[in-house]
Amino acid sequence: MMLRHLAALPLALSALTAFAVPVTVQVRNAAGQPLAGAVVAVEVKGRPARTTTAKAEMGQRDRQFTPQVLVVQTGTAVNFPNFDTVRHHVYSFSPIKVIDIKLYSGTPAEPVVFDKPGVAALGCNIHDRMSAHVVVVDTPTFARTDASGEATFDLPPGEHAVKAWHSGQKTPTLQSLRIDVPAGGGTSVLTLGE
Repeated sequence: MMLRHLAALPLALSALTAFAVPVTVQVRNAAGQPLAGAVVAVEVKGRPARTTTAKAEMGQRDRQFTPQVLVVQTGTAVNFPNFDTVRHHVYSFSPIKVIDIKLYSGTPAEPVVFDKPGVAALGCNIHDRMSAHVVVVDTPTFARTDASGEATFDLPPGEHAVKAWHSGQKTPTLQSLRIDVPAGGGTSVLTLGE
């Protein structure tokens, strides 16, 4: 009896996968221009909001953070390896995560767990021109837009809540938006206010 139920499991999973359709989300500014490097996070019912196993990395190379914008799911442990020959002092005073990794080289022993959604602005206390952002979202379904301001997802048809952010915004707050995914997929346009 149990084997019969297990045999049906791949069929049920493939039916759920087949239910998703390709959707391109284009992010534009208020003037209608595409925004490259914007963060788009889609909240899909049934997908976990938090993780306990995800890991990510925000390195420092050539006295710059790399990447400039890191997107992670809530609960992700982020390492801050220093690949430079000079030491760095990484900090953030952002409400979602206060960080103070004093002068160091190599990789700190403990990663920083980002346990609240939002945007954390990072800096280096030694090198003032170094800055970056860690964007923390409550969904595993996220991406950064390409040079055309587009990100592609496989989503079930219907309405979905979306959080979006771009480093050119005046506020470090993700905007709440909605997209409607038609049964055949397609393109949705999101406009981020300034």
